[in-house]
Amino acid sequence: MAADITFYVGLAREADGPLVELAIGNGRVAIPVARVAGRRVIGLDLSPAMLERARTLAAQEQVELDLREGDMRELTLEEPAALIYCPFRSLQHLPTWADRRRTFERVAASLRPGGRFAWNALAFDHHIAARLDGAYEREPVPHTTRFAVGDNRIDIVLDDGATSSFWWATKNEWLGLIDVAGLELEELYGGFAREPFTEDSREYVFVARRPLGS
Repeated sequence: MAADITFYVGLAREADGPLVELAIGNGRVAIPVARVAGRRVIGLDLSPAMLERARTLAAQEQVELDLREGDMRELTLEEPAALIYCPFRSLQHLPTWADRRRTFERVAASLRPGGRFAWNALAFDHHIAARLDGAYEREPVPHTTRFAVGDNRIDIVLDDGATSSFWWATKNEWLGLIDVAGLELEELYGGFAREPFTEDSREYVFVARRPLGS
């Protein structure tokens, strides 16, 4: 995925204050965000190896990242953020409603009034699921895709048995998380070009906001 970079860079340009990326990984999005915004990005991730990779790439690109090992469900900041974002469907690695609710509540508490929270997520398509369930593919690495529909779960299983899982959610579940966290929906797009979300959209691209009076 590369189309998301321009979208998150655009939000960073509009943010007047600290920038935070959840599940920063190797810095694929954070590095161009920091370059264009001209200021550091705080990056949170559970993987020391990914953080080290991000540190190396940021040094090569001569941008400043404040990299922190930690769990997004326990997010805490010294200064409220103007923008917190979570790209690459990373919120879908949280398996339960409770995990996501905790994350949304910590995000809301970490935003300044008027601050934004942005993320994207897969919209489940049963046609795609029927076609891919059990399918073996060689790109980007050899893997088998399995859909556990009763658990809203997709497993990506490598040849050695290593498995990466993520859990999809409906539009109303995402809207419910916004509501219980005390945030407000600003926009829901169907893609990174800010196209309208329709019943045929296959990507949720959300922008929520902490109310000014909160």
